[in-house]
Amino acid sequence: MKKLINAIDAVITEQMEGMALAHADLLRVNLEPKFIVRADAPVADKVALVSGGGSGHEPLHGGFVGMGMLAGACPGEIFTSPTPDQMYACGLAVNSGAGVLLIVKNYTGDVLSFETAAELLHGDGVPVRTVLVDDDVAVKDSLYTAGRRGVGGTVIVEKIAGAAAEAGYDLAQVAELAQRVSISSRSMGMALTSCTTPAAGKPTFELGDDEIEIGIGIHGEPGQRRMPITDADAITTLLAEEILDDGAYTRTVRSFDPDAGDWVEQTLTSAPFQPGDRVIALVNSMGGTPASELYTVYRKLAHICEARNITIARRLIGAYITSLEMQGCSITLTRADDEMLRLWDAPVHTPALRWGV
Repeated sequence: MKKLINAIDAVITEQMEGMALAHADLLRVNLEPKFIVRADAPVADKVALVSGGGSGHEPLHGGFVGMGMLAGACPGEIFTSPTPDQMYACGLAVNSGAGVLLIVKNYTGDVLSFETAAELLHGDGVPVRTVLVDDDVAVKDSLYTAGRRGVGGTVIVEKIAGAAAEAGYDLAQVAELAQRVSISSRSMGMALTSCTTPAAGKPTFELGDDEIEIGIGIHGEPGQRRMPITDADAITTLLAEEILDDGAYTRTVRSFDPDAGDWVEQTLTSAPFQPGDRVIALVNSMGGTPASELYTVYRKLAHICEARNITIARRLIGAYITSLEMQGCSITLTRADDEMLRLWDAPVHTPALRWGV
């Protein structure tokens, strides 16, 4: 194992200390319990977005804390969910009275921790709602989750919902929009190599020099299937077709409703992509793939979408939700309406995403 670390048990603390030094104008860092908040939190009369998850996916989530996106983020250990006390303390730190929206990737540990935090915040009189992101078309269930995993769509949910909060949407409005973006998003990823967590010291899974893994998760989980390596156009076509050919997807989502003071269940259906749709496209590096290769993937994705009469209205290309040093990529497409595009274009200023300012 070759990594730029000092000690395995200091990785997350030292990463957070480095972020605090590098982005003191944008962030405040708390080390016990661990959370990151925007420097001016709490912002008066503004809904606060909080997300989090295991570390190793940077810049998600801490890199997206700042104006126009998240108010706070809670990093767990590498590929390990943060604890409820982190989310609870972070929620209290960012709440201005307008309420807190918890954005949860659909992994069992994240879901359980955020549910406990929501109940704790509600018990303290904080208006709180939750939104689940489950955009991965690769697998319905895995070792980590019941239902589809939350992956690249999380970035798009956080950007659009963050802009809505900045624009003065109330808690119910931000939550409804975030859930609508989530069900409009579909993702698929692949790996050329595995990755190595510092604690394990060896690759998460074995992959031959002539093999690739299709449908991997962001924690280094093996995917849908293993196949011989092929060229970029063939790989892009495989990922894009899994997304574009995915049928209607119906699931029951539990979310916290502060008006009811309890959890409510809602049945949501995600419609398949259709000719005439406009989409936001994310071509994402899993951590070890350079931008030059991502643009080759985007080139083919653009041709596929054009052939299907699907317009890529906005695009984002780079490393935004990673799996340590894994080589590979993921594609996310989000069906977007005028409101979503307007909020996507709104100013954002975070360590990892900035435009319009």
